Amino acid sequence: MRGVIGKYPSSDGNGEVGGANGIIKHNRKCRDVVFLVFFIAFWIAMIVNSSFGFNQGNPLRLNFGLDYKGNVCGGKHKDFNLHELELKYYVNPNQVYQSGLKNSGVKLSNARTICLLDCPIPSDDSLNWVCDYPEGDIRISLDDWIDMNYDYFADLTPELRNTSLQLQGPCYPVIFPSVNVYWTCQFIDRPSNVSLTHWKQMNGVTIDDAMVIDKSIHNSINARSSVLKRYVADVGKSWPVLIVCGGLLPLFLSLLWLLMIRHFVTAMPWVTVFFFNGLIISVTMFYYLKAGWIGDDAISPIIGEHDPYYHVSAREQHHIRAAAFLMTCVMIVAVLSSIAIVRRILMATSVLKVAAKVVGEVHALIIFPVVPYLILAVFYMFWLSAALNLFSSGQIARNDCNTNCCAYDLKAKRVSCDDCCGYSIHYTPHIAASILFHLFGCYWATQFIIACSSTVIAGSVASYYWARGESSTTIPFLPVFSSMKLLMRYSLGSVAIGSLIVSLVESTRFILEAVRRRLKAADIMPESWIKRMMFHTSRFCLKCIELTVKSVNRNAYIMIAMTGKGFFKASEMATDLIISNILRIGKVNVIGDVILFLGKLCVSLASALFAFLMLDTHKYKSSHNKITSPLFPVLVCWGLGYVVATLFFAVVEMSIDTIILSYCQDADEHQGTAHYAPPLLIETFDEQNEVQRIAQ
Repeated sequence: MRGVIGKYPSSDGNGEVGGANGIIKHNRKCRDVVFLVFFIAFWIAMIVNSSFGFNQGNPLRLNFGLDYKGNVCGGKHKDFNLHELELKYYVNPNQVYQSGLKNSGVKLSNARTICLLDCPIPSDDSLNWVCDYPEGDIRISLDDWIDMNYDYFADLTPELRNTSLQLQGPCYPVIFPSVNVYWTCQFIDRPSNVSLTHWKQMNGVTIDDAMVIDKSIHNSINARSSVLKRYVADVGKSWPVLIVCGGLLPLFLSLLWLLMIRHFVTAMPWVTVFFFNGLIISVTMFYYLKAGWIGDDAISPIIGEHDPYYHVSAREQHHIRAAAFLMTCVMIVAVLSSIAIVRRILMATSVLKVAAKVVGEVHALIIFPVVPYLILAVFYMFWLSAALNLFSSGQIARNDCNTNCCAYDLKAKRVSCDDCCGYSIHYTPHIAASILFHLFGCYWATQFIIACSSTVIAGSVASYYWARGESSTTIPFLPVFSSMKLLMRYSLGSVAIGSLIVSLVESTRFILEAVRRRLKAADIMPESWIKRMMFHTSRFCLKCIELTVKSVNRNAYIMIAMTGKGFFKASEMATDLIISNILRIGKVNVIGDVILFLGKLCVSLASALFAFLMLDTHKYKSSHNKITSPLFPVLVCWGLGYVVATLFFAVVEMSIDTIILSYCQDADEHQGTAHYAPPLLIETFDEQNEVQRIAQ
């Protein structure tokens, strides 16, 4: 039976199916053009979607709240420059108290707030005040107002003093101490007796001082939406960490690994396993440290100096502890698994030697991944900037409330009871759709760039194989650039559909997993054991489908580079070759993939470890740049490190797969004997049975 590629005539018309010219360049024409057009249209939509975010978003909203005028704390506005005033403070304690009562009808979002430089504290011998921004008849500058500790009560007219005693402004008493919790002054439910006595002596209205006063602010700070915004803001504030630990460090480590695999191939599997175990244990220990299980460097929601005996809980603390527990389980499984494969490393060494020889012969392969790396780096910077704006987009509008409240308006010079509702950022359903579209676009673009890189590498290695591994004229000059030219001219559409399929399968699995968690949280999971078994089986099957699709895609890219066929035809050809030679290539390929996977994890774990170290410096613990939790920045660095490692490790990974697939094709074309295989590859397969016997 003739081989798969041999079913199609060569371009030179002489029927030769072997050789670089016969295999690499026959019958080549543009493929899957429709999907390329779709991919271009998708990118246009991505640009339009990002433009909406840049137009409507303001990343300051992710961390800082709104004041009673609808201004974002920490920002520059038309009337007031609040650049230094980042803390949101609730001036009316009774509104805060009422918002914590059940069935009161008062929401915390309608309580009057103001932006301050620091959280005010009650006086030890008098009564402090926090007054509205100076305007109208209050003729002092904003800087003077800050220097006066926001207190110009002594300069008010008797009328304004009386409205202030009614908690209608423009000044409000500081009765409760407060602490800076994620840029919001949270009341401590211990009112100052001195301040409360002075307030009563001045005939102020009754102030409720029950313990419930701190609960509504605490619940608002720990709302899921607030926590998600802070996580996204953490990623934005830690951009230097992302550049160093998510970009430069994995670039250096990946290049170092490639050079070492080229010169120390026998030792690299053992070195990879050793460093993998050390790194995963180190990263787990850092999670322990931030969770407070070891040492005294646990994350705290309180910013700045505070009473060491006062503690505030936050969701971020629970999340980092859950991550530490999860990392413990992963660490145990990973260490035990790495020990289990030690006896199989001999097979991995054999197949890696073949890849090392290819890398040594085709010199540009080591440098080529820098090209897709730079493209992805530019894309990620644009994408992250757009993501921060999309997450913070929305319209700031006054709430529609029925609260009976009044406040003095310094501009109108009267007490107003018509517009005392607070401000909120109102989100529309299309914003959520835009965010999901943006996230999907990132994943598809990443898969597309990786697929393009893999296809170029496969074409270069195929040129090496079908020229009998010789540096002769049958190998195109600079094969990497020749393969890149073929990809750009004929096969971008095929790569686009392949990367789209992977993205759709992965996105579907992610959505179903999110639905599963919602159902579990709502306690409406299937009750019968049959339904539960079917439910978990479907999850397992979807994961298997995802892994299968990724494997088929990778081999399809090889056949695209070799034959120029469309994606679906190339997938069929690759699958036929693998099935017909599964016993010959199975164990060798699997063990090699495991070692490469551990190598990628080593690079990404090193990125995560150094991210922990950078985030542990004073810069990211100070008031303005404080990271609420290292969880998201570390995970992003981990993910970026893995993507960068994937780009560079694809040199070895695709070299192995391309050589093996070409070997299978070559053997099928020549009655079981590979005519074009390099001697080292033939020795590897001849010795496979002996290696397996030793491993057992």
